[in-house]
Amino acid sequence: MEKRRRYSIVAACIILVLILLDQILKIWVKTHLTLGETIPLLGNWFNLYFVENPGMAFGLSFGQNIGKLLLTLLRIALVVFLCWYMHRQIKRNQMEGIVMFTFCLIIAGALGNIIDCLFYGVIFSESTIVSVASIFPEGGGYAPFMYGRVVDMIYVKLFPIPENFPLWGGSYFFPAIFNFADSCVTVGVLLVIIFNKRVFTDNNTCNTVVET
Repeated sequence: MEKRRRYSIVAACIILVLILLDQILKIWVKTHLTLGETIPLLGNWFNLYFVENPGMAFGLSFGQNIGKLLLTLLRIALVVFLCWYMHRQIKRNQMEGIVMFTFCLIIAGALGNIIDCLFYGVIFSESTIVSVASIFPEGGGYAPFMYGRVVDMIYVKLFPIPENFPLWGGSYFFPAIFNFADSCVTVGVLLVIIFNKRVFTDNNTCNTVVET
């Protein structure tokens, strides 16, 4: 019982800290930078570059309003499933530390972007190329509940992509602009791929799976 309780508390703390880091950075960017404003952090290859994303991660989009609504609902369903699965594994004493951390990364990253979609349109005014957003403006927010835009700001320009390269020619690698929540999900998914047997196999069957 003690181990299960400890794992549950640690998981909740990790998720909370990651969400707070994500939201603190997003709120600072939203209230201090105009849309498209850039702040170099490490030379010319690592920048804060404020953009807003109406759709998926890394600046991708998915349909119009109906697509955005479906995507938000899908994210919520994913978080509910992952929380249920992690709780079940902890309750069964079948959750390793690295697996718990992996789930925490994905859950926190998904929740970080869900918060943007659900609430940012309600609590913030519109960000423009000439003015920063304000919190709880008198005339109301820029979009209804569940239709807020995700704040992206991390732009890494590692090296230029040749002009004749399909799709991204003439831009830099990595061309997408993303946020801390996207990074959490990406690292979490990579860890799932690396530790897939630990993630999807119960402890009492691990030896059988490895032997076969």
